[in-house]
Amino acid sequence: MKKIKLAQQHSSRLIYGCMRIAGDNSAKGRAKGKQAIQAAIEAGYNHFDHADIYGSGECESLFGELLKESPRLRDHMIITSKAGIRVANNRSPQYYDFSNRYLTQQVETSLKRLNTDYLDLFLLHRPDYLFNASDVAQTFQQLKASGKVKNFGVSNFSPSQVSLLQSALNEPLLVNQIEINIHNISSFTDGTLDQCQQLGITPIAWCPLGGVVYPAWGNTFSNHDQVRIETELAQQARRYDCQPWQLILAWLLKHPANICPIIGSTTPERIHAAKKALELNYSHDDWYRLLEARNGNAVP
Repeated sequence: MKKIKLAQQHSSRLIYGCMRIAGDNSAKGRAKGKQAIQAAIEAGYNHFDHADIYGSGECESLFGELLKESPRLRDHMIITSKAGIRVANNRSPQYYDFSNRYLTQQVETSLKRLNTDYLDLFLLHRPDYLFNASDVAQTFQQLKASGKVKNFGVSNFSPSQVSLLQSALNEPLLVNQIEINIHNISSFTDGTLDQCQQLGITPIAWCPLGGVVYPAWGNTFSNHDQVRIETELAQQARRYDCQPWQLILAWLLKHPANICPIIGSTTPERIHAAKKALELNYSHDDWYRLLEARNGNAVP
């Protein structure tokens, strides 16, 4: 597995996403989740992405069970978790909370569930529009001083929000986890990926196969758009001797910002097969052919 440097560590270029590993939380579903994690480890993934809300905490707990059974695995892993989203309940709507008390509480809860003493990366899950950058910086400083978190990043932040938070920190944000796929290419034009290259921030792509492989995920493509994109994907897939979904991953990997896609499948064969995208010598002109098919017109 190809790797990319993150601070003092090296992350697998493909990151394994743990959002679905608990399944329906049945014994069968949890066994399948453990099998998926093992498959990812065997395939060379060493970076595992979590969040406090995934499976209402059960995804972290399941992962923690695996680490308890095989504690030596921890030394070879990068574990990321996220917090900041307060899920709606009968008393309040969903909202975002970057208060010191809440973030510290969520980190400590995640550590217990994951059966680990520290997180390699802690990300703010979605921007709290009321966040105070100085207060968050102080929280980060406390978490690092306590040894509970090694490094920090953000998720779904705009360039201006990244700049605001970074201005209050005395160490660099390492990642910005954002949606990047054939449907959602806003990061190509809104300055997000430009900022990542400028500041050395690694962009981590969630839902990298959205829009075509998973058309229902926020997709506004018409049927005509879908046919045009799928036709181009099929032609290129034949040329590169791969599956269309592997080509989409290669399309993201081609970007000089060093995008790291999250692979969230719980099917071992697909977890292994995703690595094919890393082997493709994907050309500059084919990248633009797929962009043109996506847009329905040539770039100006």
